[in-house]
Amino acid sequence: MTGHARIEKSLRAKLAELLERAEAIEDDLRHELDADSSEQAVDLADDEALAGIDDVLRQEIHEIRQSLLRIEDGSYGICVSCGGAISPDRLEALPTATRCIACA
Repeated sequence: MTGHARIEKSLRAKLAELLERAEAIEDDLRHELDADSSEQAVDLADDEALAGIDDVLRQEIHEIRQSLLRIEDGSYGICVSCGGAISPDRLEALPTATRCIACA
C-alpha cells in the first residue's frame, strides 16, 4: 500500500481513535455536580479543561474528515492556495496539510 492509500488508512485509524477519545470526554462532561460546593469548584475547573481538550480533538477530527474528503474527490495533495503539489514528505509529516511549504 503506497501513496494516498497508506495515508488514508492512517487517517481513518486516527479518526477512529479521536472519535473514541472525544466520546469519552463528552461522557465525562455529562456528569452531575457534587453537592459539596468545594467539589463543585474542582469539577467545574476539570470540566473546563476537558472542554478545551474536546475542542482541540473536534478540530483535529474535522481536519481529518476534510482530508479524507479530498482523498475521495482527488484534490488531496494539491495546495489550496497556489494549486501546486504538496510534497509527499509534507503529507507524511502532516497528513492534513492543505498548503504546500511555500504557501504555508
